[in-house]
Amino acid sequence: GEPSSRRSSEDGGAEFHAPDHPDHPGWSAAEHHAFVHGPAHRDPAREAEAKGSRHPPTGPVFLAPGRFAEGALALRSLLAPLADAAAHLSMFRGAECVASLSRLDARQRDTGYALCLLGKAHAEMVEYQESARAFERARRVDPTRLESCEVYSTVLWHLKRETRLSHLAQECVSVDRLAPQTWCALGNCFSLQKEHETALRFFRRALQLDPKYPYAHTLCGHEYFANEDFEKAMTSYRAAIRVDPRHYNAWYGLGTVYYRQEKYELSEYHFRHALGINSRSSVLFCYLGMAQHALRRTGDALELLQRAVALDAKNPLAKYEKASVLLSDDKFQEALLELEELKTVAPREASVFFLMGRIYKKLGLADQAMVNFSVALDLKPASSD
Repeated sequence: GEPSSRRSSEDGGAEFHAPDHPDHPGWSAAEHHAFVHGPAHRDPAREAEAKGSRHPPTGPVFLAPGRFAEGALALRSLLAPLADAAAHLSMFRGAECVASLSRLDARQRDTGYALCLLGKAHAEMVEYQESARAFERARRVDPTRLESCEVYSTVLWHLKRETRLSHLAQECVSVDRLAPQTWCALGNCFSLQKEHETALRFFRRALQLDPKYPYAHTLCGHEYFANEDFEKAMTSYRAAIRVDPRHYNAWYGLGTVYYRQEKYELSEYHFRHALGINSRSSVLFCYLGMAQHALRRTGDALELLQRAVALDAKNPLAKYEKASVLLSDDKFQEALLELEELKTVAPREASVFFLMGRIYKKLGLADQAMVNFSVALDLKPASSD
């Protein structure tokens, strides 16, 4: 056959013989250099200018080393705080996450992604007001963003902001009815209204859309727990753990079920496992302390409850349980001090005044005991729900 470098004039074209090797006498010095060393560096803008064109040819743009380094440094300064914040949040280090986000400039800090990270960090620290503000700002900046709306809806549930939670659920439905976050928000909305069966139906709908969604499994567990259906609650919590073994909320949920069933050793095991994942949780330290108290380990219980208070001085349950442990250990004055501090945090909590009444009664102060019992009875209807 004909060599590939040759076309016959029989094909209708002029006969052409290409040189087969750079040493062929038909090669110029420039062609020889290009063959051996590659093409010389081209400046598209300069070539276009030489040809009189106003539009330089398209193609790869080669940045000068200095410009490239500047761009890489700018990109790193943008991404590093976000990466640090995400890493801290994955380890449940809320304060460090907030600090990392504060390193961003104002424009980047005011984006939907960064604000959602901020909201989740505050939620982990049980700072629900700050969390809600961050999420609300994220909704204004990026109203179609559904990621983290399940967490925002839970924050609103804790704050008992029924109207805002209802609006959030409607907004999510208008954005995407097939997003699991939408159905979690709807479920939380009905859960706050004590319509647990409806809430469960919506949480199960979220799981139909995404069976590997641990948050929805855990929310199902919480609703079953509220209905005192402990077997189904445990099934839901275990399903969440199978999907994500580091989902500490599910370990906590199992611990609360066993605590309610008075299986305190099993309760202790699950609370400890949850603490192994999230060692910054005041709530987990509090419940582990309660389990220790139930097992009559007073010293360990007091130490754990003190750590819970140190992590969150506004945790009312930790202070109340600490006062209960001190009362059981006949440390009446210390218990009263805890309850006096607790009254500033939860001034309308009937159980606080009732416990103070018990302590005054043990101290032989009948008048003060009666005053506190009366206040507890007056507050009981308001706190019964």
